[in-house]
Amino acid sequence: MNNYTIDNKTLTLSIINDIIEKETKLQLSNSVIKKIEDCRAYLDKKIKNSDKPIYGINTGFGSLCNNKVSNDDLSKLQSNLVLSHACGTGDKVPNQIVRIMLLLKIQSLSYGHSGVQLKTVERLIEMFNKNIFPVVFQQGSLGASGDLAPLAHLSLPLLGKGKVIVDGIEVETSSVMKSNNWSIIDLQSKEGLALLNGTQFMGAYGIWSLLKSMKLSYMADLIGSISLDGFDGRSECFDELIHHIRPHKGQIKTAENIRDFLKGSEIQDSFKEHVQDPYSFRCIPQVHGASKDVIEHVKNIFTTEINSVTDNPTIFINEDKILSGGNFHGQPLAMSMDYLAIGLAELGSISERRTYQLISGQRGLPDFLVADPGLNSGMMIPQYTAASIASQNKQLCTPSSVDSIVSSNGQEDHVSMGANAATKLYKVVENTERILAIELLNACQAISFRDKKSSDFIENIIDIFRDEVAFLDKDRLLHDDIEDSIIFLQNLSVDFEIL
Repeated sequence: MNNYTIDNKTLTLSIINDIIEKETKLQLSNSVIKKIEDCRAYLDKKIKNSDKPIYGINTGFGSLCNNKVSNDDLSKLQSNLVLSHACGTGDKVPNQIVRIMLLLKIQSLSYGHSGVQLKTVERLIEMFNKNIFPVVFQQGSLGASGDLAPLAHLSLPLLGKGKVIVDGIEVETSSVMKSNNWSIIDLQSKEGLALLNGTQFMGAYGIWSLLKSMKLSYMADLIGSISLDGFDGRSECFDELIHHIRPHKGQIKTAENIRDFLKGSEIQDSFKEHVQDPYSFRCIPQVHGASKDVIEHVKNIFTTEINSVTDNPTIFINEDKILSGGNFHGQPLAMSMDYLAIGLAELGSISERRTYQLISGQRGLPDFLVADPGLNSGMMIPQYTAASIASQNKQLCTPSSVDSIVSSNGQEDHVSMGANAATKLYKVVENTERILAIELLNACQAISFRDKKSSDFIENIIDIFRDEVAFLDKDRLLHDDIEDSIIFLQNLSVDFEIL
C-alpha cells in the first residue's frame, strides 16, 4: 500500500499524479498534527478570554459580518453555515475531481492557520483513503468567497448530511456513517468557514486539467509527427538551428520531440517535390511550443496555490493575530485557467487544420483517405466533427475572469468567476483530446498509403493503434472508430515529463 505523509513540504503536480494514479493513502506527520492542535487550542483560548468580534468566528458572514453571535451559539453558527451554503446545482463533479478537492482541502488545513479540530481533518483523510466521494455540483461558486457552494457540499458528510458515492453508487451519507462507525463532527468555532472558504474546487479542476494538458501537449507533438509523414511533409523546419535563434522554451522542446519521433524515417529521407509545407505542419514548434509555455506558466500559479492557506480569517499563533483578508479570491486561478483554455484550444485548432490537409487529396493521397471516393465518403465527416469541436473551443475560450457580479448585499462586490473558468477549461481539455484523436485516426490512415516506412517509433505506435482501430478500406460506422481512438489516447502510456 502506498502512503503519502502530509508534512507541509511542497505538494507538486508530480506528487499529486502519483497519489491519484496509485490510489495512495494519506496520513499526517506528527509536526502537522501539532500545528493543527496548537492552532485550535489558541483559538479556543482567544474566544474564552475576549468579547471582541472576530469575523466568521463570533459574527455572521458576508454582509452580516457586524452581527455578533453569542458564544453559546458558535457551534450552531458553523453547522448552519455549511447547511445554508450547500446550494450547488447542475451536473455532478466527476469523482476524480472530488478526490483532488479532498486532497487540496486537507493540504490547506494542514498548515495550522485555520483553527480546525484535528478530528475534522482526520475524517476528511478517511473519506479520501476509503474513496468516499461527496456529491458535489458544478454550479454555484463565484470563485471569490472561496468556492462556497461546492465546498459546502464537500463538507456535508462531516455533519452526516448530503449524499456520497461509494463504489460508483450514490448513497445517503447516513448509511456510510453507520457502516464506518462514524459519529457526526460537532463543528467548533470557525470550522465551517475554514471548510467553505478556499479555492479547492477551482484548484482541483485546474490540477486535473494541467495533468491532462501535459500529456495532450506531448501527444499533439507525436500525432503531428505522424501526420507530417502521412502528408509527406518536410522536416528541416524542426532543425535546432532555427529554434535556438528564437529560443522560446516550449518551441525548442517541441522541435526536439518531433526530431526524436521522426528519427530514422524513410519518408523523411525520400525526395520531396514540394519546397514548403502549410503552417499547420511547418509551424508546429511555434504553435505547440506556445501552448507548452502556457502550461508551464499555469503550473507555476497552481503550485503556489495548492501549497497555500486560502480560508479566512487566518490565525497566526506566534504573532497573536487573527486576520481577516481575501486569500480565498480566485483571481490568480481564474485568469490562469482562461489562459490554459486558450493554450489547449490552439492545440486543437492546428490539429483540425492538419486533418483537413490530410483529407484534401494532395501529395498523392486519395480524396478523404479512402479508395473509390464518391462511392465512399471515407474520412470526410470526422473532419466536420473536429471542426465543430474546435469551433466550440473558441466559444468556450471567452474569458470568465473579466466578468464579475455583486453578491452578499454589496459586501462581496468583485468576484473572480474562477469556478466558471474551471468547468469551461475541463470541457476544452476533453474537446482537445477528441480533436487529437480524430487527427490520429486520419494520420494513421494517411501513412498507410505511403510506400515507405516512418520511424521505428512511429511505426510501433501505429501498430498498437491498429490493434484497436482497423484501416478504413470502405465506409463503416466511424463513430466507433473515433471513440476507440479517444480511448486509445487515454490509455496510451507514454514517457512524457510532468513539469
